[in-house]
Amino acid sequence: MRISTLMMYQQTMGGISNSQSSWLKYGEQMSTGLRVNRPSDDPISASQAVVLSQAQSQTAQFASARSFATQRISQEENTLSSVTSAIQAAQEKIVYAGNGTLSDDDRSSLATDLQGIRDQLMNLANSQDGNGRYMFAGYNTATAPFDSASGTYTGGTLNVEQQVDSSRTMVIGHTGNKIFDTITNNAVEEPDGKPSETNLFTMLDTAIAALKTPVAGDDAAQETAQAAIDKTNRGLRNSLNNVLSVRAEVGTQLNELDKLDALGDDRKLSQTQQMSDLVNVDWNETISNYTMQQAALQASYKAFSDMQGMSLFQLNK
Repeated sequence: MRISTLMMYQQTMGGISNSQSSWLKYGEQMSTGLRVNRPSDDPISASQAVVLSQAQSQTAQFASARSFATQRISQEENTLSSVTSAIQAAQEKIVYAGNGTLSDDDRSSLATDLQGIRDQLMNLANSQDGNGRYMFAGYNTATAPFDSASGTYTGGTLNVEQQVDSSRTMVIGHTGNKIFDTITNNAVEEPDGKPSETNLFTMLDTAIAALKTPVAGDDAAQETAQAAIDKTNRGLRNSLNNVLSVRAEVGTQLNELDKLDALGDDRKLSQTQQMSDLVNVDWNETISNYTMQQAALQASYKAFSDMQGMSLFQLNK
């Protein structure tokens, strides 16, 4: 087989070109820190990295959703804590109002106190979050859920829910009727067998009206007023138990969110490690290959330089 000078140059240049390409490839890996910079570098790892990247994005989205849920539920818990305190304050006033020795002026003063508590509870029921959305209106967040005069609930009928993990959706906002117009199954029943009052504002309105009515010297009026006070006392107990039940649910959700956050952090760490194993460089191996390829390229340059002044005739001498 005949070997021409041109063929020798072409083969030498081809070797130099390949060495230079490999050297530049390792240099790119060192500059980016990535072993896979394009799908052609490792098609299998590249495709797996795309799937893993989507999983990482989903993990980040759920972490953001849990952050919002925690903030929203914490706001509800803080509000319900104030509701609890207000109901307990109303109970103290009602118990005192049951004292049959109070004068009409004393009763009127208690009515004023209860009206203040009622206004406080109405303000809490129509409270808004930091974005101006009504907390207890369900999905109808643009409109106040309770009519301030009648205490009637006019908000949405569905609790606000949020997906906080791949297989977990939880309530992050209860509708106001489930808090201020509901009693538990084990509620104190009315002695006459009639349905118990469920609306917290109606309970207070009934007591306020009874306390504002003069009863001095009128036994029938005193008896009617006392019956109204007693009914409100039972109603407040039922309402308080209901609020505490909702708070227990809220507390359980906050605890669950903490655990889901911990699991999410573990998942994020695992996915980061998997991604690193797929596309990141092994620095020891890459630096070693870069150095060896550089030495090989320099040797090729030297060999080519030495050949430039030579021909086949000189090689055969």
